[in-house]
Amino acid sequence: MKIGILGAGNIAGILAKTMAQMPEAECYAIAARSLDRAEDFRNKYRFQKAYGSYEEMLQDEQVELVYIATPHSHHYEHMKLCISYGKPILCEKAFTMNSVQAKEIVKLAKEKGIYVAEAIWTRYMPSRQIINEVIESGILGQVSMLTANLSYDIDSKERIIRPELAGGALLDVGVYTLNFALMHFGNKIDKVESSVMKTQTGVDGMETITLFYQDGRMASLTAGIYGRSDRKGIIYGEKGYLIVENINNPQSVRVYDTDDKLIREYELPEQISGYEYEIRECIEQIQKGSMESQSMPLQTSIEVMELMDGLRKAWGIQYPQEIKE
Repeated sequence: MKIGILGAGNIAGILAKTMAQMPEAECYAIAARSLDRAEDFRNKYRFQKAYGSYEEMLQDEQVELVYIATPHSHHYEHMKLCISYGKPILCEKAFTMNSVQAKEIVKLAKEKGIYVAEAIWTRYMPSRQIINEVIESGILGQVSMLTANLSYDIDSKERIIRPELAGGALLDVGVYTLNFALMHFGNKIDKVESSVMKTQTGVDGMETITLFYQDGRMASLTAGIYGRSDRKGIIYGEKGYLIVENINNPQSVRVYDTDDKLIREYELPEQISGYEYEIRECIEQIQKGSMESQSMPLQTSIEVMELMDGLRKAWGIQYPQEIKE
């Protein structure tokens, strides 16, 4: 399938290197805000076409799928643009800036019959099923709690600290901790509590989030932009606990008993980068005529955005575009 990438930043580069090793994907077109930038990307990653505007690439009838790799603040307008040209979409997380935008995109996509999916890679990885199978096997006994953290030293990045780019820890890294909880504990949440430390620019710099589930389980999540955390996800049961190394791209899954003895280790498949799973599913679903992802249904994308909207409301954080609207 001929894939066009909208945006020529770091994520686009990782995606390009991944697609180059996938027989089912073709590095076809790149669009950037300037032709020089697009040409540099095309030459570096051996794409066939380079465009100096997004509209020009979307007018190319050969483009069969568009990966949106622009900042969170622009996902909504860029998805609308792709839908207007009838192009299937795989959009980098966070899906949109807020749930109002997410619902509008879903409505438009369904009206036009266009495939749209959120590219949150952990949802598509084999590790997701492996972890759930471990929980369901009973090796941990009755599971009561999980913890997950994700933090990087990224507070110097413009897209992270600028409110107009929908910056902050939540939409960039906190979204992974929320998805970790939702993937393994589900979405039957009774109550949400949280605390936040804001940056000088007014976005969230660090946060703790606690999800209280209707069945009595609890998820404790932390995220931040000031330093690298251990990125672990831990699931606690009466017979032991499970440790996931790096919830952002799981490297290993290990089970320990109540004496802290390693009793089971689960191998994860070798991968190109981890991006191949979302691309592969996207291609398969489009070829089957499906309108959305099986791993990240559109309703789930809306639910995640609603959760994050609620958190930002509690913290008193609005992006300039939302205030204007």
